[in-house]
Amino acid sequence: MPANPLGVALRNRRAGHHTLIWAHPDLQAPENFTLTSPAFEHEAPMPEKYRGRVFGANISPALSWTEPPSGTVELALVVQDPDVPLGKPATHALALGIDPALAGLPDNALAAPGPVPGIRHGRGGLGRRGWTGPMPIRSHGPHSYVFQLFALDRIPDVPAGFTLDQTITAITGHVIGRARLDGTYENP
Repeated sequence: MPANPLGVALRNRRAGHHTLIWAHPDLQAPENFTLTSPAFEHEAPMPEKYRGRVFGANISPALSWTEPPSGTVELALVVQDPDVPLGKPATHALALGIDPALAGLPDNALAAPGPVPGIRHGRGGLGRRGWTGPMPIRSHGPHSYVFQLFALDRIPDVPAGFTLDQTITAITGHVIGRARLDGTYENP
């Protein structure tokens, strides 16, 4: 298949890792637990199975984490693509209400509605709730999908259908630990 001229033209335009919620100055905290997936290694390609609904099955990958810090009341997960050719990253999942007593989430746990009780889904940058898998522009090069897990010392007060900005406001000052896992995906 020939290269996509739009993807090639935009290859050097990317939001950048500095635009991730991970880099937000109000959300800095110790990286005192770890986040992994049985589906892919850190900074390695994600399997096709997790690709976005337009082109694939759109199943969120299973995730595992070590014990979060003492005092964790809830976990918040934000998955973003900082390689989109926009001024800010695309949000592929925004989930609150994750029980810190869990050791992880199974495949497709980020579906909305999902199989894990208590998870509340916010609206991602694509306007949808729940997981929206990788859908990079063809020929744009590899994209990172950054899974950012935040340990919170309280339950965030957010409205139904909350946004990323509302989440940032609600968790500011309440992040006591964090963990990160990066996967990649390329649409050649």
